[in-house]
Amino acid sequence: MTDASKKPDGPRAEEDSIVLDAKGLRALAHPVRVQLVELLRKYGPSTATRLAERLGVNSGTASYHLRQLGAAGFVEEDAERGNARERWWRSVHQTTEINDRDLADQEPEAALAYLQSVAATYTLRTQQTLNELQTMPRAWHGTFDMSDWALRLTPEEAVALRQELRAVIARYRRDTPEAAASAPEGAERVAVITQVLPELDVPAASSLPTGPQEAEGSPTS
Repeated sequence: MTDASKKPDGPRAEEDSIVLDAKGLRALAHPVRVQLVELLRKYGPSTATRLAERLGVNSGTASYHLRQLGAAGFVEEDAERGNARERWWRSVHQTTEINDRDLADQEPEAALAYLQSVAATYTLRTQQTLNELQTMPRAWHGTFDMSDWALRLTPEEAVALRQELRAVIARYRRDTPEAAASAPEGAERVAVITQVLPELDVPAASSLPTGPQEAEGSPTS
């Protein structure tokens, strides 16, 4: 299978990052597929059976979704590991991006399903870390952080903040299965999850319509 960037109707890719188009978004609009891609990126090549065990689904379900991901250019067969009895799969890219502002309007249901699956995956990651926190080596206890800051920004400022956060993260070592061998001693995988969540103000209760006449713009009594 060729890289997705070589397919005219598939997602576009830059280096090891894939930029979603409508076809790619629809392909990822399923929680199992989002988790399969994440596992292959995190742990490297694997089989449908092993991936199914991690996700708690049957191997047939995992195989079906891997084939759909393969058709969309997100994963491919690992011929070096596979054999007649076992098919191995690997991720084609390490990150996924959405940079088309109109994509969510064009594919609202697929966009919502994808983002909900991503949010659920983030929640699961956080809960797993919390469950393991007490048994982690002491040196890692002080690295854990869950913080939120309430800011009042314009849309332009929010975009600038997002870009600045990405620039900071980009200064640090990326984690890939291949890079793990060359990382310094003591380095472990760290998940940095950023969320810029607009919380738009709602009108004050006193300014909300209270009856049919007011809602139609008629004078109130």
